[in-house]
Amino acid sequence: MEQNPSSPAQPYSAEELVPHSGDMSLVDEVLEVQEETLRAQLTVRDDGIFSRNRRVPAYVGIEYMAQSVATFSGYHARQAGKPVQLGFLLGTRRFASNVAWFECGSQLQITVERLLQAENGMATFECRLSGKGIEQTARLNVYQPDNIEEYLKEKR
Repeated sequence: MEQNPSSPAQPYSAEELVPHSGDMSLVDEVLEVQEETLRAQLTVRDDGIFSRNRRVPAYVGIEYMAQSVATFSGYHARQAGKPVQLGFLLGTRRFASNVAWFECGSQLQITVERLLQAENGMATFECRLSGKGIEQTARLNVYQPDNIEEYLKEKR
């Protein structure tokens, strides 16, 4: 993946790009960003809500991918001078994993590529998570409304 020469890959920390905090902030570092892709990394933690006996279930990889998508959206929002906003994971398609668990301490890299972005805030991302002996892929459908406060008010 080539660096986009018009913008630095890491002008923000991962924490500045994702509207999560504490135990739910899972992405450690943004490695590379382009117009349609982002590559991030994390260390599987033993101190979070997902850890059981020093392992994290492989299906949590979907959350790792979703937070990488959120990081992608947060980066592009910041670049456009807009605030980072909440989004929603609508569904996962074609999830495949060669492992049942992640060992705590494992280093993982996640690559997300935006395939489709609709005017109404819906988007589809192709995602790949990898680490030593670990391969996962999935396609995530996400939604980010223009005005999250209005959207949530309507849903109440």
